[in-house]
Amino acid sequence: MQTLEDAAPGADPDVVALDGLTLVLVGIAWECAHTAPPEVSFPQTRLLLILDRLGRVPSSRLAAAMGVNASSVTRLADRLEALGYVARGRDPRNRSVVTLEVTDAGHELVARVLEQRHAALGALLDRLPAAQRKSAAAAARRLVNAAATIPALGPAPL
Repeated sequence: MQTLEDAAPGADPDVVALDGLTLVLVGIAWECAHTAPPEVSFPQTRLLLILDRLGRVPSSRLAAAMGVNASSVTRLADRLEALGYVARGRDPRNRSVVTLEVTDAGHELVARVLEQRHAALGALLDRLPAAQRKSAAAAARRLVNAAATIPALGPAPL
């Protein structure tokens, strides 16, 4: 069986370890996104998760938080609005600004996805001894805080 270090000889082993963790976490996110109905795609689920945390925001702010262009948000939101998961509105101070917010049905969907994701992450952490679990969680907090200081990554949730 190939180890992480074997996969990238000569690479920084800490970076290789984080790269391996990325594969695990993306796999969990991908599987948990399938808690959504089949007509809701992974990018649409991601939009819902981020919008749920942001609250009612201009679509341009959501696009920035997602790291995509405004037209991508528009396309994703069109389908989610048709399904009843997102509502469009207008900024009362500037009627040309389109806002988006998650509906009650959207909040329920987000709660199901997060419940599944938290269960999967909890099951992963349960495979570690208590001291390693605490250490892993502390390291994750530090990484998330460090990522929040990088403009390209920012505090955008997923």
